[in-house]
Order: sequence, then structure tokens, then C-alpha cells
Amino acid sequence: MATILIADDSATSRKAISSVLEPLGHRILHADDGRDAWEKIQSLKPDLVILDILMPQMGGFEISRQMKNTATLSHIGIIILTSLKEQTNKYWGLRQGADFYLTKPAHPKELLSCVSTLLETVK
Repeated sequence: MATILIADDSATSRKAISSVLEPLGHRILHADDGRDAWEKIQSLKPDLVILDILMPQMGGFEISRQMKNTATLSHIGIIILTSLKEQTNKYWGLRQGADFYLTKPAHPKELLSCVSTLLETVK
């Protein structure tokens, strides 16, 4: 069983993502802003983080960059899941350390495929 942190300032988005992942039996954690997400990442070291880009206090790009630049966190998988569809945002997100960049609303099968791929890598 993996630990997955969902960081999104939208409660609706967090609930939708959780509903896709919970049937797999993973431990799901939530953060409603970037600062809360960063604190939970540092203290709990989840196996996977799903980040929105636009969050109060600290954005997904910054969190991704800091994770990849921190030795004890750099192995954690990152999926950016955002409503920003522009290719420049996708490019930037991947450059900041995200493993996958998905746009909302993501198809559940696509999200599950990304999660499965990253969790296999962590094993």
C-alpha cells in the first residue's frame, strides 16, 4: 500500500481524485494549499504527490522544484494535475521535476496509468 498526497486548493478536485485512487487501497492524504503540501511532503515522505499548479502560498512548480532538489525527497513521484492546458506550462512543469503533466478533467484511466507507472518505479 502506497501513500499518496493530493495537493489542490479545490475540495471538489481533491474529492474527485481520491474517488479514483481509494479503490486501489492506497493511503490518501490531502493538502489544501502549497505550504501545507510542502510540510506534509517533508514530514511524511509520501510515495507519490499529485499537485495542482495554482495554489495559495506555494505553487506546484515550486514544490516540484524543491522536491527534486532535496536529496531525501527527489525519488518521490510527481504528477501535476491542473486546469492549465498551455504547452508552455506542460514544458515548465516537466522541467521543474514532474514525472507526468495531466490536465483537468483527467480521464480516470489516464490518472491510474500514471500512478501505477510511478509506484512501480518506487518499489
